[in-house]
Amino acid sequence: MPRQRRSTDLVTTPRRLLAEGVSRTQLATELRAGRWRRLGHIVVLHNGPLSLDQRRRVAQLHAGPGALLTAFTAATVMGLQGWDRDAVHLLAAAGTRMRSNCPVPVRLHLHGATPIRREPGMAVEFLPDALLRAAATFDSARPGCGLLAAGVQQRLVTADLLADALERAPRVRHRAALRSAVIDIGGGSQALSEIDFVRLCRRNGLPEPRRQRTRREPSGRVRYLDAEWLRPDGRKVVVEVDGALHLTVRRWWDDQLRQNEIAIADTIVLRFPSVVIRLEEALVVDQLRRVLLL
Repeated sequence: MPRQRRSTDLVTTPRRLLAEGVSRTQLATELRAGRWRRLGHIVVLHNGPLSLDQRRRVAQLHAGPGALLTAFTAATVMGLQGWDRDAVHLLAAAGTRMRSNCPVPVRLHLHGATPIRREPGMAVEFLPDALLRAAATFDSARPGCGLLAAGVQQRLVTADLLADALERAPRVRHRAALRSAVIDIGGGSQALSEIDFVRLCRRNGLPEPRRQRTRREPSGRVRYLDAEWLRPDGRKVVVEVDGALHLTVRRWWDDQLRQNEIAIADTIVLRFPSVVIRLEEALVVDQLRRVLLL
């Protein structure tokens, strides 16, 4: 019997098993007994459900030895939360074809002669490049911008690394919009709703706010403010943009206490749901003009 294997080593090919010393008779016996099973091109050395890592390995082996995890799959492997996809996204050289009967859904991305960067020691595309590849799959630029913002917000990548990846990908889909989003992210916007808010200010000739300013509360906790201005009379104005996450009971409670601390410091606080930023622009602009004494 083969030596003890890692989880992903339990997904292999008949050729590799034979190279490791498993005889054809032993392979046939294990498959016939149901202890091992054949899934398309590969052999799984157990008869239970596949783990996520094993599903990805199944897909990679059906695409060939040079295939890398990319796009949403690479992002998930590297720790991104909230952008999972059922299909395994793979990157392979132009002309690659999936072997038949792959039991796992796959989205195959093909590349030309441009050198492909990978995460050290992993069959995973370099995260900034993988995020751009994922962003390019959307029909519109907006969710792609949100994906890049999520990567930065979750501390997996920096705006500088995304900017460098864009320079290396002059023909990527939605490039102009993604580049604009990366500039905004670099300026402090940490979520798509904050990017939308800054762009609203620009469109309507409002002064651009300072973003992601820090303040230390009496408890010692450091908080980040979405947007901040200083009025001509010296008072600070803070705007908080609330996405759906702020509707949870615990977050709503925390937001109220946070707003109280800001108000105690004699700062004016306005709160806007993110959907209002997109759908009620005139209302938002009117309130901003009045509070900023414009």
